[in-house]
Amino acid sequence: MKKINILIAVFAIVCLILLVTESFAQGGMHWRGSGCWGMGSKYGRMYNPKTVETISGEVIIVDRITPKKGMRYGVHLMVKTEKEEISVHLGPGWYIENQDIRIEPKDKIVVKGSRISFNGKPAIIAAEVMKEDKILKLRDENGFPVWSSCRSRRR
Repeated sequence: MKKINILIAVFAIVCLILLVTESFAQGGMHWRGSGCWGMGSKYGRMYNPKTVETISGEVIIVDRITPKKGMRYGVHLMVKTEKEEISVHLGPGWYIENQDIRIEPKDKIVVKGSRISFNGKPAIIAAEVMKEDKILKLRDENGFPVWSSCRSRRR
């Protein structure tokens, strides 16, 4: 009887390992780094708390962007303000698409984020987006992404 219980336990563990491995292979689970959207990535280090500003305007375009080679896609906005049309990078698609707040063309929004130069053009890496009375929180005051699973208290 003990032998059968051990075999069942080993079989269950092997099945669990195969299931988890398959989930990672299909990109269904996101682990440390979030497809290079993490703070330690080259792209993540572009966020600079010293260049944070707040803009308001109307969303013209909502689409996908892959900022750097090897990254998973993210959600991107084009926002028309009184002064300019500016690219706004929100974060990884898997995170943004699973939030309660939906941002669509013609929405009036307020964006707080770090102004950067991306591909030679001005852009903002968003820390938060306000639409009506809802706030989509994306990064903390230091630019650390809320979706990161490797948050460290040792900073």
